[in-house]
Amino acid sequence: GRLKAMYGGDRSRKERLVKHGYRLPSALDNRPLKNEEFWSQVTQAVFVSATPAKQELEWTKCEPIEMTIRPTFVPDPSIELVSPEG
Repeated sequence: GRLKAMYGGDRSRKERLVKHGYRLPSALDNRPLKNEEFWSQVTQAVFVSATPAKQELEWTKCEPIEMTIRPTFVPDPSIELVSPEG
């Protein structure tokens, strides 16, 4: 979702600038990664979302964990991230 929109928005803006002479055509080469390019380089990811996308659910190797946020914005339960090396 967001990655596709970021690429599309950047492309649209730069094409308009190139068309009207405010940027050289080479400006189109400097761009954010496309969705597929980004995910081909990711080896690990932590998805945090109130509404996980279908793709995120398909990529998870375990059941999603529910996180409750109190009105004080203190997360419950505590989250501990541990590197894969231990």
